[in-house]
Amino acid sequence: MTSVTIEEAQAKLPQLIDELTPGEEVVITKAGQPCAQVKKAGRTSWPCQAGTYRKEGFWLAPDFNAPLDDFQEYME
Repeated sequence: MTSVTIEEAQAKLPQLIDELTPGEEVVITKAGQPCAQVKKAGRTSWPCQAGTYRKEGFWLAPDFNAPLDDFQEYME
């Protein structure tokens, strides 16, 4: 858990929050004693849908889920 002084938090709170991952916490201290916690909220939605990855160089065969010929005897 990261710890920052109240002066640091006042000066750069937006930056501190942006650098947190969902669920991660920062403790804000005043005179060396913890006085508050800031926790980044978890995601409520995802930036893409499953199966929509289209990065160049990544290819998935259309028959990816098809049974393999070597295993036909086990599939019957």
